[in-house]
Amino acid sequence: MKIAVGSDHAGYYIKNQLRDMLRSSGHEVIDFGADNDQSSDYPDYAELVSGAVLRNDVERGVLVCGTGVGMSIAANKIHGIRAASCSEPVSATLSRSHNDANVVCLGERIVGPEMANEIVRAFIATPFSNSDRHRRRIEKISGLDK
Repeated sequence: MKIAVGSDHAGYYIKNQLRDMLRSSGHEVIDFGADNDQSSDYPDYAELVSGAVLRNDVERGVLVCGTGVGMSIAANKIHGIRAASCSEPVSATLSRSHNDANVVCLGERIVGPEMANEIVRAFIATPFSNSDRHRRRIEKISGLDK
């Protein structure tokens, strides 16, 4: 799978770890930065990763900031993005199977390295259930984007 990753300064270390884990698992990864732990603005990276998802340059996106919340708020402002802020694998799995989330957001200050790996592995491995009820709900969510 082709995956985009991005972070601000507060997610820099976990983003790098996730990038390396995904690559070692055989995924192609595009790293949109940040390139260091100096102060940067999370909306910039949310826009870059989300753009890659919407252009179908990648199949999924992974964003990391301090809590995961700022990234999810910013990414969800972009029409067509369904970003889920997750701090454990069950939410990551259900965000994919029920909500067809295309971006997962994590917080480096919230989850440790191993939990981050588990969350992203669950997110990447889980397909959308494609059931009628879940498709209907996603269509309603898309309808809210006015």
